[in-house]
Amino acid sequence: MLHAAGVAITADRSARFASAVVVARPTTVADLYWCARVTMIARRADIDVFDRVFAQVFGGLVDIADHRGDPTSPPASRRTEPAPRGPIDGAGTLPPVGAATPSASSGSDGDEQGEAREANVAIASREERLAHTDFAALDDAELTSLRALMERLRLSPPTRLGRRPVRHRHGARLDVRATLRRAHRTGGDPLEQVRTRPAHRPRRVVVLCDISGSMQPYARAYVQFLHAARGASRAEVFAFATRLTRLTRALSVVDPGVALARAATAAPDWHGGTRIGDAIKAFIDGYGRRGLARGAIVVIVSDGWETGDPAVLAEQMARLARLAYRIVWVNPRTADARYQPLAGGMAAVLPYCDAVVSGHTTDALGRVVTEIAAARSGP
Repeated sequence: MLHAAGVAITADRSARFASAVVVARPTTVADLYWCARVTMIARRADIDVFDRVFAQVFGGLVDIADHRGDPTSPPASRRTEPAPRGPIDGAGTLPPVGAATPSASSGSDGDEQGEAREANVAIASREERLAHTDFAALDDAELTSLRALMERLRLSPPTRLGRRPVRHRHGARLDVRATLRRAHRTGGDPLEQVRTRPAHRPRRVVVLCDISGSMQPYARAYVQFLHAARGASRAEVFAFATRLTRLTRALSVVDPGVALARAATAAPDWHGGTRIGDAIKAFIDGYGRRGLARGAIVVIVSDGWETGDPAVLAEQMARLARLAYRIVWVNPRTADARYQPLAGGMAAVLPYCDAVVSGHTTDALGRVVTEIAAARSGP
């Protein structure tokens, strides 16, 4: 991308950059920025171009895979807004180069420490209040501030046996071929036995999120939660209203704001009607039967308002139940003590759900994570 943007990148500069990454081992995007800049840029005139290209690649503004192999249309020329100079910080912005940073010796005064403690207490109190507040009562700024709490929730699905065994010194099975190959080192005598045991791999997590009008207060919160949790769990994420849209690639961007914007662009039926049965059928026909749902934990986030035929929804849920390991239905309306599953869609899916939870607050998301990690009861 730098070469396509007009920067003279040679093979030795690329080699220096690769060596610098191995030696410096950058742990933040800012560290990676300076590793690339000091090893690949030799002219001051190229700094602005370098900043724009770096922001596109590591700021999540352009997906390189969309333009790979297209020399006539470099992604670096697609951004119309120039990026400020400097490394990218954790929030995805570019602070100016040479900005002042607080020193370790400053702030040692007792008054400043007391003010810092009061600020921390205020932040903790605000987070605790927001964690118990219904997502429907939060605005966009408050939902964004909940990201730190959502990142603490880790999806830990149950494990399943892998297809290939792994070597282990205390394994119960003897790997005859590996033992005989190793015997060549000792003149043909199998002095060292190679043993294996079954490998356990985490089950796949698949999330189908309702983004229709009735789920508008909760769709943004769950898309943000899935973006925060997807990196550790590698969950597959789909959105549906009147059609099914795969959001896994859109949510793979590090910056949460860019990820949410790309998710909204990828799903054109955001806040539209709801056809749950058709969406589940499209998922099974297009992805589930090919292996994405086989033995997986399928989480469906929806209030169950179905505008289509409930019989079709029941039929598709029966198909999904035969493929999935467990089905967890997240319905924020169940948090109300007066709630009854009288809607045709919700009544049709209950016989096929292993768990039904509310998940209407950040605190209630812990129950969702618990159900995802739970093992299936019975055969």
